[in-house]
Amino acid sequence: MRSGPDVGLRQVPTEALQTLLRHLHRGEVDCPLAPLRLAAIGLQEHSERLMNALRGLESGGVRSVLVAVLAERL
Repeated sequence: MRSGPDVGLRQVPTEALQTLLRHLHRGEVDCPLAPLRLAAIGLQEHSERLMNALRGLESGGVRSVLVAVLAERL
């Protein structure tokens, strides 16, 4: 599933990360993440990168990563 040396979240747009975090806060996404659930919230084009970076994390871990990445960007 990995598509090259950069498997982080750098190429996932800020808006997509904010969308995922918003759905997590609302309880609309279960963790560990699944590609079908990402597609259901409109993040299918970012699914591979999100899964590579966040696979296997529980909701607290996913939230922590997203908050840290968003804080760096903003």
